[in-house]
Amino acid sequence: MMEKREEILNKDERIDDLLVDNLKLIQNKNYFLFGMDSVLLSSIVKSKSSNTIIDLCTGSAVIPILLTSRIKYSKIIGIELQEEMHNLAKRNVKLNNLEKGIEIIKEDIRNYTKIMNILKQQDVNKVDIVVCNPPYKQVGTGTINDKTVKYIARHEEYCTLDDVFKTSSKLLKEKGKLYLVHKPERIADLITKARKYKLEVKEITIMQPKINKKASLVLLEYSLGGGNEAAINPIIIEYDDSGEYTSQIKKIYRM
Repeated sequence: MMEKREEILNKDERIDDLLVDNLKLIQNKNYFLFGMDSVLLSSIVKSKSSNTIIDLCTGSAVIPILLTSRIKYSKIIGIELQEEMHNLAKRNVKLNNLEKGIEIIKEDIRNYTKIMNILKQQDVNKVDIVVCNPPYKQVGTGTINDKTVKYIARHEEYCTLDDVFKTSSKLLKEKGKLYLVHKPERIADLITKARKYKLEVKEITIMQPKINKKASLVLLEYSLGGGNEAAINPIIIEYDDSGEYTSQIKKIYRM
């Protein structure tokens, strides 16, 4: 049974409805709030009931929680560096009664040896799937936020693309999948940097806010040790001319 709101919320927090399977998410207005990128990323993951999944930079654990309603899996592990977000993620897992399916670990994703040791203690040598919604902004670019938690979530201070690809390549089984969402302007880096770590792009999906607007998000599926053939999926349009969600978005949200 879900606890009373006043008993689980801290200052500046609220509970949002994820609009699927009665799932909820505690969010803090001073932290990085989840958006369409997390929803889209969770919608492209393909998994089997035997799969172990790791979500790097899990934040509030929104992606693991959304995944529980969309795919089959054995276990989902969220990795989060920041104490504040780690605490929030664990409370979100508890709020949704998902402790048996989701584990949240406080660790720097660059410490892949420590993460691998944690997996081995659970009789897992390599994982089938890695998911990541990483910081988008390179250090020294964009607005520098005075709230440390939000700044770290947005900037590559502790998590660069190289960090994501290197750790993913260490954690994944051969032919294992990495699912990533990022900004289209980084597409060259998203392909060339991944190849340094034997991760090949297999599918690319672009999202545009409207049909006449430039792309705002790119979603990629990689395979560790896969071939160099890649498929370009149909473009996702977020809003129609009237400002309403398109049928594509409604399908993703299962409206």
